[in-house]
Amino acid sequence: MNNTTGAKPNISKHFTSSILLWVRTDKPRQESMDRWKGPHSGIIAATPGLFEYRQIHLDEHNPGRWPATPGIETVIPGDRRIDGIAEVTFDNALSPLSGRKQTALAFEDEVNIFRRTLLHAGPPGTSRWYDVAPGEKPGSRTVLYLRRGKDEGTIAFHTFLKKELTPALIATGILTELRTQVFLPWNEKTWDTPNVAHDNPADQHLHASVVLGFADDASRDAFYADHAAALTTLLAPHVAAIHAYDVTEALTYVKNGQILRQYEN
Repeated sequence: MNNTTGAKPNISKHFTSSILLWVRTDKPRQESMDRWKGPHSGIIAATPGLFEYRQIHLDEHNPGRWPATPGIETVIPGDRRIDGIAEVTFDNALSPLSGRKQTALAFEDEVNIFRRTLLHAGPPGTSRWYDVAPGEKPGSRTVLYLRRGKDEGTIAFHTFLKKELTPALIATGILTELRTQVFLPWNEKTWDTPNVAHDNPADQHLHASVVLGFADDASRDAFYADHAAALTTLLAPHVAAIHAYDVTEALTYVKNGQILRQYEN
């Protein structure tokens, strides 16, 4: 049952990186999405030191679900519209060092699928998973990417996300999943894969992501209809952009440190 009692849900804190992905345009989109789901997933899943690995596949037609708001970019620019997200959560802060061999294989294969990749990571413990609906499995999801306002400092923005936005999202009582992640300052060299673009102009930087799960698509639509306006009032003083994506699949390949024989959706 969704959290409607006002009780604070359990929180687990993690070290997560999210790689934003744009598939190649010189081949059918579904061909690239299928290769990512299939052979490429095996490369990443075999990386030592993973606590979880999942792929978030985004709808091909995502102009931006957040209601139009003066002063906030809610329409996602066409060339910056993401096709998918590789969400990699590590056992600990040293885990990335043990995965260099698999990372090298991933580097080599990226060009076969993607035209642009951007890695976003936060400090250990700043990826937060809220147990808003114990035992319930989301049937529908939305991902929000937030760009902070030009006068909003990093610490103030992170505090707002944790202390104001997250409680407001929980209070809607409609969520079956809630994950938040804040990002360190952008550094292209963190994920400098060969023959793949990593362009990320300063005015396009993103500073946080929020994954929202719902029982079904109708509940997701109800979230926008019934709660987006109040949340916009809360967000407006802090953000310059809200990019809201519909998710088609969220596929888990590694869970609790174990490689799954068959991915979970």
